[in-house]
Amino acid sequence: MAVLELSSFEMLDKEFGGEQCILSFGDYELSVISGDGAYGTQNAPYEIAVFKLGNITAMPGITEDDDVLGYLTSEQVDAIIKKMYFVTGVSPEQI
Repeated sequence: MAVLELSSFEMLDKEFGGEQCILSFGDYELSVISGDGAYGTQNAPYEIAVFKLGNITAMPGITEDDDVLGYLTSEQVDAIIKKMYFVTGVSPEQI
């Protein structure tokens, strides 16, 4: 069974502040950041972006109108991880 919750992965310190977790779903990557530089609040601290083959991309049902989606709760990020899994058919791996 695939692990589909952000809490199962490690948020790593970014060089210029904040934290980041990058999950690979085959040709796609999901970048999750929080802290310095992220669009977020104390109650909704996460920002995500989807990349395909290294280029930021819009993904239907996730980032349709914006390349970056901010002000997300951990539950919302978990739902995005699940959507990425079902769309790609690939279990996430942290990179």
